[in-house]
Amino acid sequence: MLVDSHCHLDLLDLAPWNGELGGALDAAAQQDVTHMLCVSVTLERWTPMMDMIRPHANVYASVGVHPNEHAGRDPGVDELVRLAADPKIVAIGETGLDYFRSEGDLEWQRERLRRHIAAAKQTHKPLIIHMREATDDTLRILAEENARDAGGVMHCFSEDWAAARRALDLGFYISFSGIVTFKTANALRDVAAKVPLDRMLVETDSPYLAPIPHRGRPNYPAYTRTVAEKIAEVRGSHYDEIAAHSTRNFFKLFSNATPVDSRI
Repeated sequence: MLVDSHCHLDLLDLAPWNGELGGALDAAAQQDVTHMLCVSVTLERWTPMMDMIRPHANVYASVGVHPNEHAGRDPGVDELVRLAADPKIVAIGETGLDYFRSEGDLEWQRERLRRHIAAAKQTHKPLIIHMREATDDTLRILAEENARDAGGVMHCFSEDWAAARRALDLGFYISFSGIVTFKTANALRDVAAKVPLDRMLVETDSPYLAPIPHRGRPNYPAYTRTVAEKIAEVRGSHYDEIAAHSTRNFFKLFSNATPVDSRI
């Protein structure tokens, strides 16, 4: 079985299932994806997202504001802590730094990241970190704020082994998305081959970044299996091994998530 450790279920194109989330979850289950973490990107969409996933015991959630979201509500530590008390919430984020899409003075991103780290430490819930063209600043702030005390994952990791080693040294997990299947992602496949099995997660980041052979089309949690199979291929391993380790790692990191499958 597999866990999609990072997806945005509230943003999926559910037309193939007449607008019903249950159809997408059933399609995922047919590909061995039995649990998933639905990740927050804005507070404006957080309540509708929670209403959507609340009936599904195998779907967990986070609370946080994506680093590129500048126009909406920017939560303080107390608000994040309060929202994280919801029993569905197992993580803080996604948060982090993104210098690719945002321009100008980005101190607001750095201050927001520090607040999310503080909330994670107070709630004892791990961080979901987004890092794009901001490696040094992201890892520096994680170190300065003792983010190790909360733990977390570098989601949708797309950098090289040197950056992965720095994140691992901070106690963070590395999560691989469909990018690992892209033809140009040789450096990332090198990371996938080297990351310790006990520090690896898999995800889709759906509806974005669909893996080959689905690239260019909407992504879905069902495609987590494609990611796991590619990692098994580059490691000279077997799908079952990657599935078992990544699932175990998920429930170790996100310790507030209770599995609904007795086999875990």
